[in-house]
Amino acid sequence: MNTVAVSTQKREEVGSRLAKISRSEGLVPAVIYGGKETQHVLVSPKEIKGLIYTSDFKIAKVEVDGDVVDCIVKDTQFHPVSDELIHIDFLRLSPGRPVKVEIPVRFVGTSPGVKLGGKLIQQMRKIKIKTTPENLIDEVKVDISHLDLGHVLRVKSIEVSANIEVLANSSIPIANIEIPRALKSAA
Repeated sequence: MNTVAVSTQKREEVGSRLAKISRSEGLVPAVIYGGKETQHVLVSPKEIKGLIYTSDFKIAKVEVDGDVVDCIVKDTQFHPVSDELIHIDFLRLSPGRPVKVEIPVRFVGTSPGVKLGGKLIQQMRKIKIKTTPENLIDEVKVDISHLDLGHVLRVKSIEVSANIEVLANSSIPIANIEIPRALKSAA
């Protein structure tokens, strides 16, 4: 499992005026919720760059007052004009308590349909799963070595362990092999 270490400063006072001051100092207000208490902290944008601006699923090891807490990014807010990160929500991972996360879908193998000139169209980049923190995975691998021209791969063909529940409709397509015009006209 990929992790990113994030150090924080605790915020004693909260409010929009103080959050605006913190942003002008180059810090991002954040909230850690879940578990016993909600904690308000400040984070450096450099610390969370590898956590936010990536397509990979990562767990944040957030350090608050010397304690390290495992968290996932639950929500982010960006400025509508400058696209600057203005707020982040972390969800504390509690052992045995299920969480819902979106993880990337990765393809393995080579499709015979692609070898014949077809085009692989990926229709689903991430999939939502529900599992406990002990069973979290960082990606779902799907075998495409059986996809021929015109075939479709659906959610029901995803194989995960028994501790993981896929929260998508089983008939939704993940990928398909599109037949190019040249091959259609030749047939």
